[in-house]
Amino acid sequence: MKKIFAASWLFFAMTGLAHAAAPGQANTSAIVMFLLFIAGTMGITWWAARRTVTTSDFYTAGGGLTGFQNGLAIAGDYLSAASFLGIAGLVYVSGFDGMIYAIGFLFGWPVVMFLIAERLRNLGRYNFADVTSFRLGQTPMRVLAASASLLIIALYLIAQMVGAGKLIVLLFGLNYKLAVVIVGALMMVYVAFGGMTATTWVQIIKAVLMLFGATLMAVLVLAIFNFNPNTMLAEAVKVHPDHMALMAPGASVSSNPLNALSLGIALAFGTAGLPHILMRFFTVSNAQEARKSVIYATSFIGYFYILTFIIGFGAIALLVRHPEFFVTGPDGKFNMLTNLIGGTNMVAVHLANAVGGNLLLGFLAAVTFATIVAVVAGLALAGAAAISHDLYANVFAKGRATEQQQMRISRLSTVALGVLSILLGIVFENQNVAFMVGLAFAIAASSNFPVLVMSISWRGCTTRGATIGGFIGLATATIWVVLSKTVWVDVLGNAEAIVPFPNPGILSIPLAFLSIWLFSKLDNSEQARKESEAFDALTVRSQTGIGSTSAVSH
Repeated sequence: MKKIFAASWLFFAMTGLAHAAAPGQANTSAIVMFLLFIAGTMGITWWAARRTVTTSDFYTAGGGLTGFQNGLAIAGDYLSAASFLGIAGLVYVSGFDGMIYAIGFLFGWPVVMFLIAERLRNLGRYNFADVTSFRLGQTPMRVLAASASLLIIALYLIAQMVGAGKLIVLLFGLNYKLAVVIVGALMMVYVAFGGMTATTWVQIIKAVLMLFGATLMAVLVLAIFNFNPNTMLAEAVKVHPDHMALMAPGASVSSNPLNALSLGIALAFGTAGLPHILMRFFTVSNAQEARKSVIYATSFIGYFYILTFIIGFGAIALLVRHPEFFVTGPDGKFNMLTNLIGGTNMVAVHLANAVGGNLLLGFLAAVTFATIVAVVAGLALAGAAAISHDLYANVFAKGRATEQQQMRISRLSTVALGVLSILLGIVFENQNVAFMVGLAFAIAASSNFPVLVMSISWRGCTTRGATIGGFIGLATATIWVVLSKTVWVDVLGNAEAIVPFPNPGILSIPLAFLSIWLFSKLDNSEQARKESEAFDALTVRSQTGIGSTSAVSH
């Protein structure tokens, strides 16, 4: 039955891509590579489905990955549509200022390395909620973790679905809504049947292809300028409409310093609160491999962001030579910032066409599509874990749920998240994907990160303090985002935003930490005393791994 279901979805995706394109708009190379990728990943899913029997298989691939494999998979999970399409588009529009997201995304990894990775692997089993509930109350901690995780996943899904939809529309002439439905359907198949094993190998393959594709693009761009970056940058300055500000970083900081600081804080600490990234540390055998995972992932991610810098500036210098990529007026003129076909999220795709023709365009489009589907699958898996493992198994069933029941709920949750991602992708069609991910980071840094850090590093942290503080951070960040221009004006259509800038981190993150400290200090209950006494056991296990699933490796 599983094979039949998977095959039916494969047939749907292939026929939708091959036949629904408008005449003259489809790219044959892209179609062939898309279908090869879909067929290959469906084969992986079929192989993984036969090995996905227990909840451990479904959530953590049995914990059998090496640090190098997991590092590649983390890079595949982390290098999303925002990292490639969004950052390249931001550099294309604003030059050096567009790199603020890349720097922030990368800066978060030392935080994960030194504060989170080893302790997370030693204390948890499936996800980070296992860690926060190690000595604190199971029900409130898991409700908080699930609430924050599902909201973060929803925001992250928006960016991926918008990127995928725009890409398929550009290449195949499909209706945007149909394009989003195809991506959502593929994600449901990968996760529901293959679980973490299929998702991991899709991410590894995608990471290798993306690193290769971005490297090839950067080399081809530099080759046009005789491998002289100065020549490329000089040409970019000459043709860009805002050439005076292009090479002068700081415009986004000087225009609203609080927003820039708020964004930087959220990006720096948000990585350590992203549920789909934290979940990856349970797929390795021990804490040593978890540390290796971070080192490898940081190396791959840092290298990739250097390439996006070249791609963004190369696009400024080269795309202006290709009027066919723009919507032009009767006089044949265009604005390179506002008239690009597909919007600035498609800068990298157009550049691939400019420097490598249809073959590179097709390859890059397939890789970008793989990127989005892999990230969406990772997000859906984390969401399914929050619903099935945290809410169903430990809150509603009070630990009495069987593995078969958890697996069934996980797969139903995957379908529900797939439908949600499709709806969100349609509603937020015109948002910059990097910006939307920035908001997800802000919520992760305002809720998951403070609770996680305080619960494993401060003896005085109590269930009451962590719950209240976590929900205050979550509510503050969420309400702020809703009242900002991003949602209040751009989505809901109001005249002006209620809050002065869109990034809430500068308020919500300190408020969460302060609330956890204050309400923990005010908690004099017997339960708080027991939680304090349990801190010693937590410290020993988090530092040594004794008593954890990786204890045999120490």
